Amino acid sequence: MAAAGGKSVLFVCLGNICRSPIAEAVFRKMATESGAVDQWRIDSAATSTYEIGNPPDHRGAACMKKHHARAGARAWARPGTLAYGTKHGIETDHRARQVTKEDFATFEYILCMDESNLRDLKKKANGVNNCKAKIELLGSYDPEKQLHIQDPYYGNEQDFEKVYEQCVRCCRVFLERNS
Repeated sequence: MAAAGGKSVLFVCLGNICRSPIAEAVFRKMATESGAVDQWRIDSAATSTYEIGNPPDHRGAACMKKHHARAGARAWARPGTLAYGTKHGIETDHRARQVTKEDFATFEYILCMDESNLRDLKKKANGVNNCKAKIELLGSYDPEKQLHIQDPYYGNEQDFEKVYEQCVRCCRVFLERNS
C-alpha cells in the first residue's frame, strides 16, 4: 500500500483475468526491483462483469511464474493463500473485480489495454463527480508504438507471452516517467 500522498495505478482490461493482472504483476515487480514499490498503490480491475470472482487465466498465471512476476496485495503467488495453484503450480488469492466509482476518485492513473476499455472507462468516469484519475492506454507508453495490448484469451501461450513483453516495455517507461 502506498504511503499517504503516494502514487497509484489501476490496470484495467475487459475481464481482469488476463491482461490487467499481467500488467499489475509486471509493474509491481519493476517497482519492487527499483525500490519504489512502497510509494505505489497498485491494483487491477475489469470493465465488465463477465469474470467477477474468477481467478486469473491459467496461461497468464503460468507466464507470470515463468518470469517470476507476482502481484501483491490481492493477486498472484502470495505464500499461504488460496490453493488455485494446486492445478497450475501457483497459489493466488486474485479474483477478478469490476472497476468502481471509488477507483476513479482514488487512483491517480487508470491504464487500460485497448480502445474499447478506454471508451468504457471514460463513459463510467463521466458519472463520477470527483474523478481524479488520468485515464490512458497502457500502450501509449510503448517505445515500439504498439498502442493496443491485444486480448490473448482466445489465443495460446505465445499470445500471453506477447502481452507480457508489451507490458514490460510499457510499464518500464511508465515507471521511469513517474519516479
